[in-house]
Amino acid sequence: MSEEFALPIEWPKWPKVPACYGWLSLDRRGNWRLKGDLVRHRGLADYLNSHYAADAQGNWLVSNGPQAVYVALDYVPLVWRLMETGLFAHAGHIRGMPRSLYIDESGSILFACPEGIGLLHDQDLADFAGELCDNQGQVATDEELASASLGCAVLNWRGMPLIPIRSEDVPGRFGFNPDPKP
Repeated sequence: MSEEFALPIEWPKWPKVPACYGWLSLDRRGNWRLKGDLVRHRGLADYLNSHYAADAQGNWLVSNGPQAVYVALDYVPLVWRLMETGLFAHAGHIRGMPRSLYIDESGSILFACPEGIGLLHDQDLADFAGELCDNQGQVATDEELASASLGCAVLNWRGMPLIPIRSEDVPGRFGFNPDPKP
């Protein structure tokens, strides 16, 4: 091969593009919304899921090539589903084991995992509630669960205490920004 054909390849650089705010959001069921409309295209949802992560400032975003598309969160950055071996996030590539467990004033269940704070999907609430126990190991009643959201009952799930938390305290406590702005 002649040396004239051994030129180094110069790949084109990504163009400098501005970050995107206010277009993409995540609802309380782990559904993506684009300008408020539900993302129904499976391929687009899979792409968003596979490129979803947090930055160092606690903003959650989707990396779209050179562009950061910041995500407005209806509540928290992850929506967890219960599995026998742990938790599985709406994003698919995120799996976690809970470190702590919370209940807010509206009865929403939150799991804190090394991967992030997440809301228990509402379709898993019945299974979760069926495993809640009081200190004597008895299955918790609906009244005890309601009292736990007010901090008036001590309940456990798989050996972890259910800790009351106010929803307004969740972003600061877990270090994320629910509504990134430029």
